[in-house]
Amino acid sequence: MSQRTLIVGDVHGCANELQGLLEHARFRPDSDRLILVGDLVAKGPRSRAVVELARSLGALTVRGNHDEHVLRWRRAVQTGAPRPELKRDHRAVCDDLDEPDWAYLEGAPLWRRVRGLGPDGGDVLVVHAGFDPQVVLEGQDPANLMNMRSIRTNGSVSKRADDGVPWASVWPGPELVVFGHDAIRKLQRHPHAFGLDTGCVYGGELTALALEPHAAPRLHSVRAERVWCVPGGAP
Repeated sequence: MSQRTLIVGDVHGCANELQGLLEHARFRPDSDRLILVGDLVAKGPRSRAVVELARSLGALTVRGNHDEHVLRWRRAVQTGAPRPELKRDHRAVCDDLDEPDWAYLEGAPLWRRVRGLGPDGGDVLVVHAGFDPQVVLEGQDPANLMNMRSIRTNGSVSKRADDGVPWASVWPGPELVVFGHDAIRKLQRHPHAFGLDTGCVYGGELTALALEPHAAPRLHSVRAERVWCVPGGAP
C-alpha cells in the first residue's frame, strides 16, 4: 500500500484541533507520514501537548518563527548569553516544555524535501514561511524561510502580506512547496505551492494536505474550538 503523507498547517498550541483533524483525515500512525509546517507552539492553549502529540506520532516538522522565538531563549540560557525579551505567551511555553520537547524542536530543520509526491512524481518541499524564488535552496536566508510572505515589485522579500504579491504565486517550481505562516491570506493554491495557514488559533480552521503517489492532492480541515488569540495580539 502506498504511504500517504499528511502535511498540517500552523497548529499554535491548538492540541484538540490537531487531534480532531487527524481523526477527520483518518490518519493511520502505522502507515501514514505526518509533517507539520512549523509554529507548533505559542498563542494557543496547549503548546506542550502539541509537541508531545507530534513526538508520540513520529511526526516530522520544520521550524516556524514562533518555534524559533522560544528556541532563541533556550540557546541564550544554555550559553549564558543575554536572554531575549519574550512576551508572556512565549515565556509560558519556555517554562512548560521538558527536555524531550526541547530536543524535538531543536531538531527541526528549516525546510524538508519529500521525494516523489509532487505533480508527475516530482518532489515536495515543506517550509514554514517561504522561499525567495531568485535564490537557490541552499542559499536561502533562514530569516526568510521562517518569516517571509511577499515579493515586492523590485524582487525583494517582504514579511508583510500587504507589501507585494504572494511569494508562492511567483514560485516557478518544479518542486511543489507546502507552507504555512500567512494566516492573513488563508488557504492558498498556486500552480506550484499550497499555503495551509487557515488561522486556527484565530478562530479559523486547521488544515491539512494529503499527498499520495499517483493521486490528486486532497485537503482536510476542522474548525477551531474558539478564538484562542485575537489577530495581532501576540507576535
